[in-house]
This record gives sequence, structure tokens and C-alpha cells, in this order.
Amino acid sequence: MALKARSKVPLTIVDRALAPFQQFFRTGAAGGIVLLACTAIALGWANSPWGDSYFHLWEQYFTIGFEQVAMTQTLHHWINDGLMVIFFFLVGLEIKREMLVGELASLRQSAFPIAAALGGMVIPAGIFAAITYGTPGAHGWGIPMATDIAFALGVLALLGPNVPLALKVFLAALAIVDDIGAVLVIAVFYTESISGEYLLLAGGILLVLILCNRLLIRHTLVYLVLGTCLWLAVFGSGVHATVAGVLLAMTVPVRTRIDEDEFLVRADDAVTAFKAASDPRRRMVISNNEQQEALHALEASVDEVQSPLMKMEHALHAPVAFVIMPLFALANAGVRLDAAMFASVSWRVVLGVLLGLVVGKAVGITLFSWVAVRSGFASRPSGVTWSSVHGVAWLAGIGFTMSLFVAGLAYGAGPMLDSAKVGVLGASLLAGAVGYMLLRRGSVGPHRPPGVEPDRLVALGAVEGTPEVERYRVGR
Repeated sequence: MALKARSKVPLTIVDRALAPFQQFFRTGAAGGIVLLACTAIALGWANSPWGDSYFHLWEQYFTIGFEQVAMTQTLHHWINDGLMVIFFFLVGLEIKREMLVGELASLRQSAFPIAAALGGMVIPAGIFAAITYGTPGAHGWGIPMATDIAFALGVLALLGPNVPLALKVFLAALAIVDDIGAVLVIAVFYTESISGEYLLLAGGILLVLILCNRLLIRHTLVYLVLGTCLWLAVFGSGVHATVAGVLLAMTVPVRTRIDEDEFLVRADDAVTAFKAASDPRRRMVISNNEQQEALHALEASVDEVQSPLMKMEHALHAPVAFVIMPLFALANAGVRLDAAMFASVSWRVVLGVLLGLVVGKAVGITLFSWVAVRSGFASRPSGVTWSSVHGVAWLAGIGFTMSLFVAGLAYGAGPMLDSAKVGVLGASLLAGAVGYMLLRRGSVGPHRPPGVEPDRLVALGAVEGTPEVERYRVGR
């Protein structure tokens, strides 16, 4: 029996008003634009007549918990040691996915971005260390090693759909390896003291999480509760709490309960049952019990064919990009640019960060990737030119949030941190502008690299069904 076409519910005034905002937040550059706006607000606020209120706000103490089980920290610490754990958890999920099924899944696939990332960490750290050698600021050598993946991909997205997909994949993989390096640096070099008892407790909780993974426990609440306990234990151990986010991500299951073939059978049965239950006398699905049961069956099948890792990663992208990272930028990017600050600033730290991010990243990534290819250790991805690699190397100099985070760990509050902030903000602006101009000047093309699936484009922030994705899907 043919089904009658039914009219769709018309858009409300609210729907029409929100549509432009929804479209904006789906674009790949949206996260970078919001970060840039929050940075401008932080700098403007810190240097306004109300600047004292900016610094006073982040030093307000907040208590979370009740009676004997409570933690009291400043708002600044809750953002840097609490909310940023969620960011690093997302980073950990992305690292695990890339190592299992992505660009880091095999040595042959990962050799090129790994070599590039190593150059982008070693050379900047070396430049900073050489400039600040023998000074109190030398401890901040990890600051120019970092790359802000969201901002870098956001700038790349501004170039439009003509950017080769392989170039986006290369930048994402490079930044993922860079994140692995940043986590190791934070855990090993920016941990002041260790509590053995708390570290043992963290290890026990981690073993329980691994057991949950082996038993294929998929419920998010289990990982949320145990993950919170792991965060508290790592926090108490002296290791920076954000490391707990990466450790937790490594325990999230990747396996699914049913495979593709079983899902297709179940989905076909559910759709068939939904059609068979159609009744012209009941015009709304909500009043049709048989159709409701078919929908529930389809929903259960969709849940079982999805990996918990991918579901969590998908659910966290928007909150991290549009809430956590902007809050971090708002709380950390503000620096008062006055005569007193410039009188106490450490110009060696400023220069070390600036040259490390701008020159070190550009030279290190380009040089190490070229040597890896020339030595036969790696092969350059199809559709990626050396000029585009150099352009991406400049974009990797956008340290921004990650560099600010490491700077806070290295220096704490004071003139050294302000010096690092000036260097990070200046370098990120310069690196982003030069990288954008280099890539725009002709190093990108409107072709689809062979062997790269359009689903990778979706994974990098594009939206299924948009012209950007469909252009690659049909091979135009």
C-alpha cells in the first residue's frame, strides 16, 4: 500500500531565528572564531577601566561537594584543572581512534605526520632553550612545542572546500601526535611532587576501568563515575589532573555489540515493521504503538552498532569547542599591557616563545618531514605538495590555548607568565596569518586525493550533506 505524503511541521519563528546560528556552529572555522572572540574580550577587559574586575573574577573561590567531601579552588583552577580534563579526555579519544583506525594505525600511514610532529616539537623547544639558557625563564621550554588543533584547523577551514582533504588529515594527525608529546611533557616535566599513595590509588582505579573495557561495559555513567574518581586520585598524586583525561580515554571501549551485517538486517526489519504499521486514521507517529515499537527497535540497533568511543567523541566536540575552550581562553588570555608590565617583562621568554612557535614550527615540521621522505622512512600523502606542507607548518605555530596551558604550568602567576602570554598571542596571530596567506596563494587545489574517503572530512568537522562533503563524495 502506497503511503500518503504528509506535510511537514512548518518552521516556527524561533527556528527561523536560530537557523543562521546553527549553520555558523556547523562550520569548521566556528570554533576558532569563538576562541578569537574570547581572546579579544579577555585582552580588552584586562586593559579596560574595569580591568581589576577581570583578574578578581578568576580568583574567586568556589567549593564543590558537601560537608567533609568537598574541594575548594579558585574559578581559574576549576577551569584549568577541572574543565580542561574534559578537553584532554576528548584529545585522548581522538588519539585512540587515530591509533586504531586512523592516520596513526600503521607505521606506513603515520610515519609522515609523526616525523613532522617531532620536528615541530624538537626545534621549537631547542630554540627556546637556546634563547633562555641560564635565565629563570628556561623552565618554559615546553611552551612552543604545542599546537592548537582547533584553531589551526579553523584557519584551514577558512580557505573553503578547495583545500585537499589529505592536507586536513595531515594537519589533524600532526596535531594529534603533538598532543601526545604535550601530555608526556606535562606528566613528566611539569609535575613538582608525587604522592605515592594517591598514585597507587589512581593505578587501582585505572585497572578497574581496564576491566570494565574488557567486560565490554558500555554505559557512559560507569566511565563518568570511575573517571571522576581517577581525576581526584591523579589530582591528589601531584601529577597534573588533565593527564587523567587521557588515561580515561584509553579505557573507553571501541568494539560494538553487533556488526554491520546484523545492523542492516535489524534496521530493515524495523523499517518494514514501521511501514506495515502505517494507519491513515492515526496521522501522528506518537499515537501509533506499533510504529513506536519499531522506532525503539531501530534506536536500540543504532546504539549497539556504534562504538562508545565514537559516541562520546561526537557528544563532546560541541561543548569542548564552544564552551570549555572559549572559557579557558577568556580566563587565561587576559594580560594587562601597561608600562609596568613592559618594565618587568622577560624579553628572552617573549622572543623564545615567538621564534619557537613561528620559526621553530615552520622549519622543524618542513625539515623533518622532508628528511623522512628523502630517507625512505615515510612517503608524502597523495595530493599534498611541499608548499602546502610548509603552509601547514606555519599554521602549526598557532600554539594559543595549548601553549597558554603549558605556560601556566611552567611559570604560575607573575611576570614570566605575562611574558609567555605576550609571546604566545603574538606568535599565534603571526603564524596563522602567514600560514593562511601561503596556502591561499596557490598551494591548495580543487581535487580529491585518491584513496581518501569523504567520511574523514566529516570527522574533521564538516557536516554530512553539505556541498563540501558531497563534492568529495562524488569525486568532483
